[in-house]
Amino acid sequence: MSFMKELTKGIVKENPTFVIVLGMCPTLATTTSVNNAIGMGLAATFVLVCSNIMISLIRKITPDKIRIPVYVIVIAAFVSIVDMVMAAYLPDLHKALGLFIPLIVVNCIIMGRAEAFASKNGVMDSMADGIGMGLGFTLALILVSSFREILGNGTWAGMKVMPDIYNPMLMAVLPAGAFITLGLLMAAINNLKEKYL
Repeated sequence: MSFMKELTKGIVKENPTFVIVLGMCPTLATTTSVNNAIGMGLAATFVLVCSNIMISLIRKITPDKIRIPVYVIVIAAFVSIVDMVMAAYLPDLHKALGLFIPLIVVNCIIMGRAEAFASKNGVMDSMADGIGMGLGFTLALILVSSFREILGNGTWAGMKVMPDIYNPMLMAVLPAGAFITLGLLMAAINNLKEKYL
């Protein structure tokens, strides 16, 4: 498989959020602001790329009976790195994302790509898959959070974008707003995908 094909498939064709519908917990919970979405997306991307590379490297020496626990340990190591770096250098973001950083260990995007792709492919393809899926996940989080933050707070990435007379829609930043926003975006993206791809 080509590096570019693996890199781009996760962005549109096999987007983990809008097409494969994986990683819904962080998608719904951390998209109240664009800053949170970027932080979660980049953290998940780092873990996804690093774990894909490591799992691809050890795939031939890992016995089938213990492959899932081995994958979890590999993923947990990279999540620990992300958690500690965020706590040290981005404490506000770390506090805002809270429990969702450690929960990257069991994120089904990362576990799924480890089992379905990295354990069966070489290092370069696995790295490309990790980057593509991570970017697709990050872009999906940014898209969902953009709508929610603009409608719910009148801001985008903390910057005021709506006029003073704008009355924010509280529902947009509540859990119901996350479901509604995600559903409408999934419908629109899948409709465009059917027409143009």
